[in-house]
Amino acid sequence: MSRVALESNSRVALRIRSADKARLMRACALEHTDLTNFILRNVLRAADAVIDQAERVQLSDRDSLRVLSLLENPGTPNARLQAAALALPVQP
Repeated sequence: MSRVALESNSRVALRIRSADKARLMRACALEHTDLTNFILRNVLRAADAVIDQAERVQLSDRDSLRVLSLLENPGTPNARLQAAALALPVQP
């Protein structure tokens, strides 16, 4: 039977092999910190990196120049774009 995660619960259960826990404990000892702080510091850094990568688009120099050029010199709208614009509801 699986447990339902509660938003108010600030605990996280983690099952790991004993060898992996021993490695984590060794790293904690080397950094003079406890396991919770060590895991949080490193996992949050990794989470920030994943979020940052997912939320940003990196363009090459060539693509950046192309985007800037299109912003400064937009093309003329084709018939489909004009029809889509006319189909939008009118704002009061």
